[in-house]
Amino acid sequence: MDKVCGVEVKELLYENPLCCEADIKEFRLEGQAKITFPEGRMRLENALDAENGQKANYVLWCPEEFPADVLITWEFMPLQEPGLCILFFAARGRGGEDLFSGNLAERTGEYPQYHHGDMDAFHVSYFRRKEPDERAFHTCNLRKSYGFHLVAQGGDPIPDADEVKEPYRIGVWKKEKSVVFYINDLEIFRFEDDGETYGPLLTGGRIGFRQLAPLVGEYGNLKVYGV
Repeated sequence: MDKVCGVEVKELLYENPLCCEADIKEFRLEGQAKITFPEGRMRLENALDAENGQKANYVLWCPEEFPADVLITWEFMPLQEPGLCILFFAARGRGGEDLFSGNLAERTGEYPQYHHGDMDAFHVSYFRRKEPDERAFHTCNLRKSYGFHLVAQGGDPIPDADEVKEPYRIGVWKKEKSVVFYINDLEIFRFEDDGETYGPLLTGGRIGFRQLAPLVGEYGNLKVYGV
């Protein structure tokens, strides 16, 4: 088996360079965003003024569904802060429905719809530079929903945007009861889910990128491996 982020992987399930508009033609945007590719990487920024609060935020979903045991990797480069970034993964309707099912309520990028709506997911927040406490003490957080359960936390090694020179490789490994988060192959935190304290074990589902206005960030080389 090959190793990625120090993790043994079985096969590459999905690969997307995220380098041009054609690469995301099947992606689904919830909320409003400006999506451009000026440097050959997907650049996300808010289309609505940050003064609109949650209405200015958005989620961009990958069109594929993935199995329960995966390693997700992508490149991330912050260009402008404040704000923060989130990856949703293992996202499905609360009854096991496809996240894009017409039976689920419409989502428009406002955060409560994603943690107290009609979906379950893990969501890892990283490059958190919005509130004063986040800017003073940088952490990455893992939450499980339904609900707003903070289940793991670790230090964020990414410097402020004006000091970033190149993209960082982000990784999320989920297998059985375990979730591990990596930045440039450095383990940031690990969570072991007992399937009871914060609700049942989450299986497979969709992945989506979320940004909080007015952060501007670039993404590239999204890959999903079976593990």
